Amino acid sequence: MGSRKRASISVGTLLAIAGVALGTMALVTVLSVTGGFRAQFREKVLGVNAHVLVLKYASEFREYRDVMEKVEKDPDVIGVSPFVINPMMVTHADRTATGVLLKGVDPERMQQVLDLPRHIVEGGLDGLRRSGASPPERKPTKGSTYTEPTLPDNDFAEQKSKPPIDVLDAIEAAVAEAEAKPGVTDDEAVERGEAKPTKRDKSDLAAEIPEGALVGAIEPEEGFAGDLPEEDPVGVVPDPCKDGTTGELPGIVIGSTLKTTLDVELGDCVQVTSPTIGYSFSRGELRPPVAKQFRVQGIFQAGFDQYDSKLMYTDLYEAQAFYGAGDTVTGVEMRIRDIDDSAAVTERIAGLLDNGIYHTMDWEELNHGLFTALRIQQIMMSLVLALIILVAAFTVIATLIMVVFDKKKEIAVLKAMGATDGSLLRSFLYQGLIIGVLGTGTGLGAGYGLCRWIVEYGFPLDPKVYFISKLPVILRPWDFALTGVFAVLVCLVACLWPALHAARMRPAEAFREQ
Repeated sequence: MGSRKRASISVGTLLAIAGVALGTMALVTVLSVTGGFRAQFREKVLGVNAHVLVLKYASEFREYRDVMEKVEKDPDVIGVSPFVINPMMVTHADRTATGVLLKGVDPERMQQVLDLPRHIVEGGLDGLRRSGASPPERKPTKGSTYTEPTLPDNDFAEQKSKPPIDVLDAIEAAVAEAEAKPGVTDDEAVERGEAKPTKRDKSDLAAEIPEGALVGAIEPEEGFAGDLPEEDPVGVVPDPCKDGTTGELPGIVIGSTLKTTLDVELGDCVQVTSPTIGYSFSRGELRPPVAKQFRVQGIFQAGFDQYDSKLMYTDLYEAQAFYGAGDTVTGVEMRIRDIDDSAAVTERIAGLLDNGIYHTMDWEELNHGLFTALRIQQIMMSLVLALIILVAAFTVIATLIMVVFDKKKEIAVLKAMGATDGSLLRSFLYQGLIIGVLGTGTGLGAGYGLCRWIVEYGFPLDPKVYFISKLPVILRPWDFALTGVFAVLVCLVACLWPALHAARMRPAEAFREQ
């Protein structure tokens, strides 16, 4: 490990140990940080999402109760709940947030599936469902029922049997009839200079309108301008946030970032509007937007800015009422015993339902892009930082080569005294092993200390960029063990060639060079 004649040998050994320690520390720290990112994202995702979902390839999912009864038979399923989720626009005073997802959940079943209750930082979930609430009724579609309107019992009722006549059509017909009469027209008289061009008065033509036609002025007698009444008309619901009737409104739970965006507090009212405007093919009619008032009764903080700023929770029945489809849901979500077995459970549930109209997915498939990117990032960064250990391995090779040339005389004496090639080979392998163990142990200790420092004091991150507020670290024994074994094996492989060179050295050649 050292040399009495050349101090560079001892310095080289120290540099080799330091290089291995530095590479090991960097690698184990990166594994802990990237693993922490994946674990943190998985925790945040599963905090507001279930482990397994059942969706339907259709616009309406009404038989969800039968599906829930079937999936509850799986032994690994410990909780089942229906849900409705749709994009909304939420408004408070002069502040508006768009692209916000409103998720309707069953308050009784939701706590068996989601971790939302432990993320509540203000308020709570009690009373999210109003007493006596029930699923909304399905609104009749266009053309399903039609009742002929009745006319008032007055003189105008006599017109019921007569077809209405359009005034403009009657005027055009009278003009055409006048132009068809023989004789000199106004235009011909103007050309001969016998008359001046006159403007045809429509009032004369209107006199020829058939009797019984509906005639009236387009402009009202009062004109188009008007003044709004100072007081609200009878029957208009006042602002519930101003008259103290917020207790009658349905409750809603919003994220902490969304709370700051809207500048709301517990008990304030927010207006949620469905921005969908257009033709509904499933119902065969135009679907207007629907706006409803909600009372903020809870604030949650999942620690994932994407959820804290774009997610709201309310009662399932209140969310169903936005689209008038009745008692229908988006899907059914489940919690299982072991999230690592989610793929196997998903396959079993798909086989249990045995219907191509249903689509079953787990949490990893639902967030496939995010977790795939994290896994690739962890692998690539680990490979790049493993090059530091390989660079340290070249330092080990250089150190052992210098030791071999420095110990030629000693090697020759040992071989002349009967030392075998194997014994000399093992002695240099032991030296490489000692360098590897010392460097690896020092690096693992330094990496553990660095990770503990990050956990203790934290490293702030921009949540708008990284979705989390601080650098996550997870200390797993498997990462430390894998890094240590890799570093020691690299050092052993690095010292193999110098050891073989020393073992094959002939004593006569060594003495001749002295």
